[in-house]
Amino acid sequence: MNKVAVILSGSGVFDGSEIYESVLTFLRLEHHGVKYQCFAPNIDQMHVINHLTGEVAEGETRNVLVEAARLARGEIQDLATADPNEFDALIIPGGFGAAKNLSDFAVKGADCSLNADLVRFARAIHEAGKPVGLICITPALTPKLLGTGIQCTIGNDEGVSGAIETMGGQHQTCAVDQIVVDSENKVVTTPAYMLAGSISEAGAGINKLVDKVLQMA
Repeated sequence: MNKVAVILSGSGVFDGSEIYESVLTFLRLEHHGVKYQCFAPNIDQMHVINHLTGEVAEGETRNVLVEAARLARGEIQDLATADPNEFDALIIPGGFGAAKNLSDFAVKGADCSLNADLVRFARAIHEAGKPVGLICITPALTPKLLGTGIQCTIGNDEGVSGAIETMGGQHQTCAVDQIVVDSENKVVTTPAYMLAGSISEAGAGINKLVDKVLQMA
């Protein structure tokens, strides 16, 4: 295996990438001795959330790439420069940044649009027959990111699963420590913090997802 691409959407569960999910992904990849490269779009966040109060930080702006660099310890590149030919697989951790910065799903639901660089890169990976792993809320983007008819999961949330079905996806209910595998399309998804009550619960599903993605690659 050459390398896995990991796309981040900021730093922090309410307005970026979920930190635990991201670190668990990095850790499991390293356990397998697999190299990875982080990417994020060089754009402004939809908004900034004060993670202490849960309120919008009025008048504050942050850049998705700059914030995601915190998670990647500076080892991150602009998603616009990502070359899908250099990678054998793609994994996208969750966090509301996926629904706010990588897309506008948080605002528009099934009528959402996705970041163009994200779609370009992910579609190229998918169309080359390489596996894609989507975590937490990120599987909600599956139909518009990779195509319709793909099986995926965000756990059991009726609103989000309904939006997936409306967009043309096939949602499967799934426990927090399990994964849904669409073998034909090479897409692996897990609920993580859509259901998890602890880092260990999230880790159980994420470990299985990373293992399966690497097996498919």
